[in-house]
Amino acid sequence: RRLGQPLNRFPTLQDDAHPKRVFIEFGCGKGRFITQKANHHPEDLFIGVEGNENVILRAVEKLEISGLQNLSFVASYVENVLDWFEPEELSGIYLNFSDPWPKPRHERRRLTHGDRLSGYMKALKPGGFIEFKTDNQDLFQFTMDEIHRLGLPVAEETRDLHASSYAAKETITEYEEKFSSWGKNIFYVKVRKE
Repeated sequence: RRLGQPLNRFPTLQDDAHPKRVFIEFGCGKGRFITQKANHHPEDLFIGVEGNENVILRAVEKLEISGLQNLSFVASYVENVLDWFEPEELSGIYLNFSDPWPKPRHERRRLTHGDRLSGYMKALKPGGFIEFKTDNQDLFQFTMDEIHRLGLPVAEETRDLHASSYAAKETITEYEEKFSSWGKNIFYVKVRKE
């Protein structure tokens, strides 16, 4: 269902008569998180993007079973979000347990590299947000350094999401459930576009 197309070519993505908020999860894996979001917010549109086609097939299976009409999946890697969306088209971006690309020479591949964060911010509407979760302390520190280097406004931040009062702990991924059950802290930050 709608795999591999640039998202702005979806005929149902924007309807001028009934504009909807659009939320996207980059690296959605098997789709648990974004499927829950779509189920809880039928008034909004949700898109899960995953480059590993074997993994995203599990997400598509969940979609077929659920029958949700406000959720689409794309089997692709997105280098530049602005190749897929117009400026100020998105209401929210979720980055959950992204590949840490631990070697310094690969840091530009990280989904929270400054170049990508800058693109995300351009794609967001005023009031839109980026939410990032990880169990990887080094990736979290790298992300925070990039956020501060760019001067992005931090709305929420914690090094132990499940001990916080933030609503972000209410919708969890498969990884998040597993790591939390092992007693690992979940690092979290939310940046909001002013």
